[in-house]
Amino acid sequence: MNRKTFIKKTTGALLISIPAYSLLSCSSDNSSDDNGTDGDQNLNPSQRDCGTNGASAITISSNHGHDLTVSKEDVEAGTEKEYSIQGGSGHNHIVRLTEEHFASLRQNNQITVESTQNGQHRHDVTVACA
Repeated sequence: MNRKTFIKKTTGALLISIPAYSLLSCSSDNSSDDNGTDGDQNLNPSQRDCGTNGASAITISSNHGHDLTVSKEDVEAGTEKEYSIQGGSGHNHIVRLTEEHFASLRQNNQITVESTQNGQHRHDVTVACA
């Protein structure tokens, strides 16, 4: 094999393997969708209070280290805001909560939002009062 052929094959392999790696790194997590907020998802909905405790992600689809916490001050303010959900993951996604989302949280309802795409994937994030 000459140098030119080697470089073409190596470049081709990299162009295929890098996107494949990022897809597999996110989809290879066979654990539950729990984001590590032990017990939050087990709370009785009538015990949740966004005005007192704020909110957090109770599930993040295909989660691999992402996390989200929304302060009670943010819930009270109700102004559209973007949050990083990077947590312990090696990459970041952003979720945007709108005024309507905050109004729903103030009524102690849960919401589901979609994160930005990063590395050929995105996450559905369910946020509920803590």
